Amino acid sequence: MAAMTAEDSSTVQPKPAIAERLGSFAATIASYLQAIPLVLILGFFFVLPILTIIIVSFWDYDFAGLYPDFLTMNYTDTLGSWVTWKTYLNTLKYTAIVWALTLAIGFWVAYFLAFHIRTTTMQMVLFLVCTVPFLTSNIIRMISWIPVLGRNGLVNTTLIEMGVIPQPIEWLLYSDFAVILAMVHLNTLFMVTPIFNTLMRIDKSLIEAARDAGATGWQILWNVIIPLAKPGMAIGSIFVVTLVMADFSTVQVMSGGQSASVALMMKNQMSLLQYPAAAANAVVLLVVVLLMVAAILRVVDIRKEL
Repeated sequence: MAAMTAEDSSTVQPKPAIAERLGSFAATIASYLQAIPLVLILGFFFVLPILTIIIVSFWDYDFAGLYPDFLTMNYTDTLGSWVTWKTYLNTLKYTAIVWALTLAIGFWVAYFLAFHIRTTTMQMVLFLVCTVPFLTSNIIRMISWIPVLGRNGLVNTTLIEMGVIPQPIEWLLYSDFAVILAMVHLNTLFMVTPIFNTLMRIDKSLIEAARDAGATGWQILWNVIIPLAKPGMAIGSIFVVTLVMADFSTVQVMSGGQSASVALMMKNQMSLLQYPAAAANAVVLLVVVLLMVAAILRVVDIRKEL
Protein backbone atom coordinates (compact mmCIF):
# COMPACT_ATOMS: atom_id res chain seq x y z
CA MET A 1 0.00 0.00 0.00
CA ALA A 2 2.85 2.38 0.83
CA ALA A 3 4.51 1.65 -2.52
CA MET A 4 1.25 2.24 -4.38
CA THR A 5 0.71 5.50 -2.54
CA ALA A 6 4.20 6.74 -3.39
CA GLU A 7 3.69 5.78 -7.04
CA ASP A 8 0.31 7.51 -7.19
CA SER A 9 1.72 10.66 -5.62
CA SER A 10 4.57 10.71 -8.12
CA THR A 11 2.13 10.54 -11.02
CA VAL A 12 -0.20 13.19 -9.59
CA GLN A 13 2.57 15.65 -8.72
CA PRO A 14 3.22 17.12 -12.22
CA LYS A 15 -0.44 18.11 -12.77
CA PRO A 16 -0.26 21.41 -10.85
CA ALA A 17 2.94 22.32 -12.70
CA ILE A 18 1.27 21.62 -16.06
CA ALA A 19 -1.76 23.67 -15.06
CA GLU A 20 0.50 26.51 -13.93
CA ARG A 21 2.37 26.48 -17.25
CA LEU A 22 -0.88 26.45 -19.19
CA GLY A 23 -2.17 29.37 -17.13
CA SER A 24 1.03 31.33 -17.73
CA PHE A 25 0.85 30.57 -21.47
CA ALA A 26 -2.80 31.70 -21.60
CA ALA A 27 -1.92 34.93 -19.76
CA THR A 28 0.91 35.59 -22.23
CA ILE A 29 -1.40 35.02 -25.21
CA ALA A 30 -4.02 37.29 -23.63
CA SER A 31 -1.46 40.07 -23.12
CA TYR A 32 -0.35 39.82 -26.76
CA LEU A 33 -3.98 39.91 -27.94
CA GLN A 34 -4.58 43.02 -25.86
CA ALA A 35 -1.54 44.70 -27.40
CA ILE A 36 -2.56 43.94 -31.01
CA PRO A 37 -4.89 46.98 -31.43
CA LEU A 38 -2.20 49.36 -30.19
CA VAL A 39 0.42 47.73 -32.42
CA LEU A 40 -1.86 48.03 -35.46
CA ILE A 41 -2.65 51.68 -34.76
CA LEU A 42 0.99 52.63 -34.19
CA GLY A 43 2.10 50.59 -37.17
CA PHE A 44 -0.43 52.15 -39.53
CA PHE A 45 -0.29 55.76 -38.36
CA PHE A 46 3.35 56.00 -37.19
CA VAL A 47 5.70 53.31 -38.47
CA LEU A 48 4.25 52.97 -41.99
CA PRO A 49 4.39 56.73 -42.80
CA ILE A 50 7.99 56.96 -41.57
CA LEU A 51 9.00 53.91 -43.62
CA THR A 52 7.28 55.43 -46.65
CA ILE A 53 9.20 58.68 -46.23
CA ILE A 54 12.49 56.80 -45.87
CA ILE A 55 11.79 54.75 -49.00
CA VAL A 56 10.75 57.77 -51.08
CA SER A 57 13.88 59.65 -49.98
CA PHE A 58 15.95 57.26 -52.12
CA TRP A 59 13.81 57.66 -55.26
CA ASP A 60 14.67 59.61 -58.37
CA TYR A 61 12.49 62.42 -59.69
CA ASP A 62 12.15 65.10 -62.32
CA PHE A 63 9.51 67.65 -63.28
CA ALA A 64 7.29 64.89 -64.67
CA GLY A 65 7.10 62.42 -61.80
CA LEU A 66 8.74 60.08 -59.31
CA TYR A 67 10.77 57.00 -60.22
CA PRO A 68 11.34 54.17 -57.72
CA ASP A 69 15.07 53.66 -57.34
CA PHE A 70 17.80 53.49 -54.73
CA LEU A 71 19.85 56.67 -55.02
CA THR A 72 21.76 58.59 -52.37
CA MET A 73 21.64 61.73 -54.49
CA ASN A 74 18.96 63.38 -52.35
CA TYR A 75 21.04 62.97 -49.19
CA THR A 76 24.28 64.13 -50.80
CA ASP A 77 22.52 67.19 -52.20
CA THR A 78 21.00 67.91 -48.80
CA LEU A 79 24.07 67.37 -46.65
CA GLY A 80 26.51 68.76 -49.20
CA SER A 81 24.83 72.14 -49.63
CA TRP A 82 25.92 75.13 -47.56
CA VAL A 83 22.44 76.61 -48.00
CA THR A 84 20.97 73.57 -46.26
CA TRP A 85 23.43 73.79 -43.37
CA LYS A 86 22.71 77.50 -43.01
CA THR A 87 18.98 76.75 -42.95
CA TYR A 88 19.48 74.12 -40.25
CA LEU A 89 21.56 76.54 -38.18
CA ASN A 90 18.85 79.18 -38.54
CA THR A 91 16.23 76.66 -37.42
CA LEU A 92 18.35 75.63 -34.43
CA LYS A 93 18.77 79.31 -33.54
CA TYR A 94 14.99 79.78 -33.49
CA THR A 95 14.61 76.58 -31.46
CA ALA A 96 17.18 77.55 -28.83
CA ILE A 97 15.85 81.09 -28.32
CA VAL A 98 12.19 80.05 -28.26
CA TRP A 99 12.95 77.16 -25.90
CA ALA A 100 14.79 79.43 -23.45
CA LEU A 101 12.05 82.08 -23.47
CA THR A 102 9.17 79.63 -23.18
CA LEU A 103 10.97 77.79 -20.36
CA ALA A 104 11.48 81.01 -18.39
CA ILE A 105 7.95 82.32 -18.98
CA GLY A 106 6.29 78.93 -18.59
CA PHE A 107 8.06 78.15 -15.33
CA TRP A 108 7.16 81.44 -13.66
CA VAL A 109 3.55 81.27 -14.81
CA ALA A 110 3.26 77.70 -13.53
CA TYR A 111 5.05 78.65 -10.29
CA PHE A 112 2.63 81.51 -9.69
CA LEU A 113 -0.40 79.31 -10.33
CA ALA A 114 0.89 76.48 -8.15
CA PHE A 115 2.25 78.33 -5.12
CA HIS A 116 0.75 81.82 -5.03
CA ILE A 117 -2.88 80.95 -5.79
CA ARG A 118 -4.32 79.38 -2.66
CA THR A 119 -7.60 77.84 -3.85
CA THR A 120 -7.82 75.02 -6.36
CA THR A 121 -10.84 76.64 -8.01
CA MET A 122 -8.97 79.87 -8.73
CA GLN A 123 -5.98 77.87 -10.00
CA MET A 124 -8.20 76.11 -12.50
CA VAL A 125 -9.89 79.36 -13.53
CA LEU A 126 -6.59 81.11 -14.18
CA PHE A 127 -5.22 78.06 -15.98
CA LEU A 128 -8.27 78.03 -18.25
CA VAL A 129 -7.72 81.75 -18.90
CA CYS A 130 -4.24 80.85 -20.14
CA THR A 131 -5.78 78.34 -22.56
CA VAL A 132 -8.42 80.72 -24.01
CA PRO A 133 -6.16 81.99 -26.85
CA PHE A 134 -5.58 78.38 -27.90
CA LEU A 135 -9.27 78.01 -28.75
CA THR A 136 -8.51 79.89 -31.97
CA SER A 137 -6.35 78.83 -34.90
CA ASN A 138 -2.58 79.23 -34.80
CA ILE A 139 -2.77 81.18 -38.05
CA ILE A 140 -5.24 83.69 -36.59
CA ARG A 141 -3.17 84.18 -33.44
CA MET A 142 -0.03 84.59 -35.53
CA ILE A 143 -1.54 87.06 -38.00
CA SER A 144 -2.98 89.10 -35.12
CA TRP A 145 0.55 90.34 -34.44
CA ILE A 146 0.77 92.08 -37.83
CA PRO A 147 -1.47 95.09 -36.96
CA VAL A 148 0.35 95.33 -33.61
CA LEU A 149 3.94 95.24 -34.91
CA GLY A 150 3.50 96.80 -38.36
CA ARG A 151 5.01 100.09 -39.51
CA ASN A 152 1.71 101.82 -38.82
CA GLY A 153 0.72 99.36 -36.14
CA LEU A 154 -0.31 99.84 -32.55
CA VAL A 155 3.20 99.78 -31.06
CA ASN A 156 4.78 102.22 -33.51
CA THR A 157 1.81 104.58 -33.44
CA THR A 158 1.78 104.66 -29.63
CA LEU A 159 5.53 105.26 -29.35
CA ILE A 160 5.45 108.05 -31.93
CA GLU A 161 2.51 109.78 -30.27
CA MET A 162 4.28 109.58 -26.89
CA GLY A 163 7.39 111.10 -28.46
CA VAL A 164 9.57 108.11 -27.62
CA ILE A 165 10.68 107.55 -31.23
CA PRO A 166 10.75 109.98 -34.18
CA GLN A 167 9.88 107.39 -36.83
CA PRO A 168 8.48 103.83 -36.96
CA ILE A 169 10.70 100.94 -35.92
CA GLU A 170 11.19 98.75 -38.98
CA TRP A 171 12.45 95.55 -37.34
CA LEU A 172 9.35 94.90 -35.25
CA LEU A 173 7.68 93.07 -38.14
CA TYR A 174 9.04 90.84 -40.91
CA SER A 175 12.17 90.02 -38.97
CA ASP A 176 13.64 87.36 -36.70
CA PHE A 177 12.21 89.29 -33.75
CA ALA A 178 8.68 88.87 -35.10
CA VAL A 179 9.24 85.17 -35.80
CA ILE A 180 10.54 84.49 -32.28
CA LEU A 181 7.79 86.56 -30.65
CA ALA A 182 5.05 84.69 -32.53
CA MET A 183 6.62 81.30 -31.77
CA VAL A 184 6.86 82.11 -28.06
CA HIS A 185 3.23 83.21 -28.09
CA LEU A 186 2.14 80.02 -29.86
CA ASN A 187 4.15 77.54 -27.79
CA THR A 188 4.35 78.86 -24.23
CA LEU A 189 1.30 76.92 -23.04
CA PHE A 190 3.00 73.67 -24.03
CA MET A 191 5.64 74.53 -21.43
CA VAL A 192 3.22 75.82 -18.79
CA THR A 193 1.01 72.73 -18.68
CA PRO A 194 3.57 69.98 -17.83
CA ILE A 195 5.47 72.24 -15.42
CA PHE A 196 2.25 73.20 -13.63
CA ASN A 197 1.29 69.53 -13.41
CA THR A 198 4.68 68.71 -11.87
CA LEU A 199 4.62 71.58 -9.39
CA MET A 200 1.16 70.59 -8.18
CA ARG A 201 2.55 67.16 -7.24
CA ILE A 202 5.29 68.57 -5.00
CA ASP A 203 4.67 67.76 -1.36
CA LYS A 204 4.23 71.11 0.41
CA SER A 205 5.75 69.60 3.57
CA LEU A 206 9.14 69.57 1.80
CA ILE A 207 8.95 73.32 1.36
CA GLU A 208 7.87 73.80 4.96
CA ALA A 209 10.77 71.61 6.15
CA ALA A 210 13.26 73.64 4.10
CA ARG A 211 11.82 76.87 5.47
CA ASP A 212 12.01 75.53 9.04
CA ALA A 213 15.65 74.61 8.42
CA GLY A 214 16.39 78.27 7.66
CA ALA A 215 16.43 78.18 3.84
CA THR A 216 15.62 81.41 2.06
CA GLY A 217 13.02 81.65 -0.71
CA TRP A 218 15.67 81.49 -3.44
CA GLN A 219 17.36 78.52 -1.77
CA ILE A 220 14.02 76.69 -1.62
CA LEU A 221 13.40 77.51 -5.26
CA TRP A 222 16.86 76.39 -6.42
CA ASN A 223 17.37 73.33 -4.20
CA VAL A 224 13.82 71.98 -3.80
CA ILE A 225 11.34 73.23 -6.39
CA ILE A 226 13.45 73.33 -9.56
CA PRO A 227 14.96 69.81 -9.08
CA LEU A 228 11.49 68.37 -8.49
CA ALA A 229 10.11 70.30 -11.50
CA LYS A 230 12.71 68.95 -13.93
CA PRO A 231 10.49 66.16 -15.37
CA GLY A 232 7.80 68.69 -16.30
CA MET A 233 10.42 71.03 -17.75
CA ALA A 234 11.80 68.16 -19.84
CA ILE A 235 8.37 67.23 -21.19
CA GLY A 236 7.62 70.86 -22.04
CA SER A 237 11.02 71.17 -23.71
CA ILE A 238 10.29 68.15 -25.91
CA PHE A 239 6.96 69.68 -26.95
CA VAL A 240 8.47 73.07 -27.75
CA VAL A 241 11.53 71.72 -29.57
CA THR A 242 9.52 69.42 -31.84
CA LEU A 243 6.90 72.09 -32.60
CA VAL A 244 9.43 74.82 -33.43
CA MET A 245 11.58 72.53 -35.57
CA ALA A 246 8.50 71.56 -37.63
CA ASP A 247 7.03 75.09 -37.91
CA PHE A 248 7.06 76.68 -41.36
CA SER A 249 4.01 78.96 -41.45
CA THR A 250 5.26 81.25 -38.66
CA VAL A 251 8.64 81.67 -40.32
CA GLN A 252 7.09 82.33 -43.71
CA VAL A 253 4.51 84.87 -42.55
CA MET A 254 6.27 86.69 -39.72
CA SER A 255 9.60 87.03 -41.55
CA GLY A 256 7.95 88.22 -44.75
CA GLY A 257 9.84 85.57 -46.69
CA GLN A 258 13.19 86.99 -45.56
CA SER A 259 14.13 84.03 -43.38
CA ALA A 260 14.03 80.27 -43.78
CA SER A 261 13.65 77.08 -41.77
CA VAL A 262 14.01 73.41 -42.58
CA ALA A 263 10.25 72.87 -42.55
CA LEU A 264 9.74 75.85 -44.89
CA MET A 265 12.42 74.46 -47.21
CA MET A 266 10.59 71.11 -47.32
CA LYS A 267 7.29 72.90 -47.98
CA ASN A 268 8.85 74.73 -50.95
CA GLN A 269 10.30 71.47 -52.28
CA MET A 270 6.90 69.78 -52.11
CA SER A 271 5.27 72.71 -53.89
CA LEU A 272 7.77 72.09 -56.70
CA LEU A 273 6.92 68.35 -56.68
CA GLN A 274 10.41 67.48 -55.42
CA TYR A 275 9.06 64.88 -53.02
CA PRO A 276 12.19 62.68 -52.73
CA ALA A 277 14.34 65.71 -51.84
CA ALA A 278 11.74 66.81 -49.28
CA ALA A 279 11.63 63.25 -47.89
CA ALA A 280 15.43 63.23 -47.48
CA ASN A 281 15.23 66.53 -45.61
CA ALA A 282 12.44 65.09 -43.47
CA VAL A 283 14.59 62.09 -42.52
CA VAL A 284 17.54 64.31 -41.62
CA LEU A 285 15.26 66.60 -39.61
CA LEU A 286 13.77 63.59 -37.82
CA VAL A 287 17.24 62.38 -36.85
CA VAL A 288 18.19 65.84 -35.56
CA VAL A 289 15.00 66.11 -33.49
CA LEU A 290 15.46 62.60 -32.08
CA LEU A 291 19.03 63.46 -31.06
CA MET A 292 17.78 66.59 -29.30
CA VAL A 293 15.05 64.63 -27.52
CA ALA A 294 17.56 61.94 -26.54
CA ALA A 295 19.83 64.63 -25.08
CA ILE A 296 16.94 65.96 -23.01
CA LEU A 297 16.09 62.47 -21.78
CA ARG A 298 19.70 61.85 -20.81
CA VAL A 299 19.63 64.94 -18.59
CA VAL A 300 16.20 64.37 -17.02
CA ASP A 301 14.43 61.09 -16.33
CA ILE A 302 10.83 61.86 -17.28
CA ARG A 303 9.69 58.38 -16.22
CA LYS A 304 9.21 59.93 -12.77
CA GLU A 305 6.54 62.14 -14.31
CA LEU A 306 4.92 59.48 -16.44
